[in-house]
Amino acid sequence: LVSSAVYGTAQRSATGFDVRRLNMLLAVLERRAGFKLAQKDVFLNMAGGLKVSDPACDLAVVAAVLSSNFDFAIPSDNCFAGEVGRGEIRPVAQTDRRVGEASRLGFKRIFVSSFASLDRTPQGIEVVKVADIPALVRSLFK
Repeated sequence: LVSSAVYGTAQRSATGFDVRRLNMLLAVLERRAGFKLAQKDVFLNMAGGLKVSDPACDLAVVAAVLSSNFDFAIPSDNCFAGEVGRGEIRPVAQTDRRVGEASRLGFKRIFVSSFASLDRTPQGIEVVKVADIPALVRSLFK
């Protein structure tokens, strides 16, 4: 959830996700992609009580923050697997396996790093390769 800060200082809260990592991702969105989030409260909750430490979740967190900020729903058949660096999207381990599992679970589209190497793409899923946050925004919110 992203909303305007009502008490002056923006709050950052994360359940099931490292709040320092969330702060870093928000700083990247602010500094490298030009999104004004400094005066926004950001609350992140991993569903089902999960505790996530895999950097591959970075791209999903960024997409969720942008979705809430723009008040634009991401289709439920999209998924994400990428680490966010200083604005670039880095490939993650076992990208082929992640794409295959996403396809098996019924996802229709997966966003991965443009630097990820894929041996093959399973039938029924579109792989969208993005190099950085602006490319993600263009692909996701077109």
